[in-house]
Amino acid sequence: MTTDIDGTDIERMDVELMDACCSPITTNVLTETDASVLAEGFKALADPARLRLLSLIANADSGEACACDLVEPLDRAQPTVSHHLSLLVSAGLVTREKRGKWAWYRLVPERLEALRGALDPGPVRAR
Repeated sequence: MTTDIDGTDIERMDVELMDACCSPITTNVLTETDASVLAEGFKALADPARLRLLSLIANADSGEACACDLVEPLDRAQPTVSHHLSLLVSAGLVTREKRGKWAWYRLVPERLEALRGALDPGPVRAR
């Protein structure tokens, strides 16, 4: 966890690791590290509740959503929603900023782009 300039806590995935990942899987053989980073992101996306949370956050008017506003639309218990949000933070798909007693979540577009880009077919080699 790091601290913002105003003293607020922000959780983020290791940015260096995220920036290093990943070339399209059809153009280069993945390293073990790149495969692990990609798998963590795709695993986080492989759950309907987490996909809905990403969608709710992405479509929030201000570009961020309070955890308090995500429980009802997801129709899950607060601890379950918190668990899913924690997994999205760990996978680097969203950031978490604590403001008072509430946590606010924002998408990390670069991480989503990296996952999308890793699946870019590009020129597929014939065998």
